[in-house]
Amino acid sequence: MKIIGQRKERVIGTEASGRLLAEGARFNDEIHRLPTGNASFIPKGVYRFMTHAEANQHAMDCLAKGMARIALMRDEQAHG
Repeated sequence: MKIIGQRKERVIGTEASGRLLAEGARFNDEIHRLPTGNASFIPKGVYRFMTHAEANQHAMDCLAKGMARIALMRDEQAHG
């Protein structure tokens, strides 16, 4: 196994940390700055599934459709 990078696992503490809260907020802001950061692939609504497998399949289907829409949009922008 090859280890890449220097990231260290964060210790789960018992007390809140303002520094970690601010770091999390900055991370959230950066995610929303991505081209698709504000996109949600699952339509709003209440979903009820009989099994976890059905729920997972629904999430995967929505994700695939959303990714396809983004790819089509980018292709249209690139090729006019």
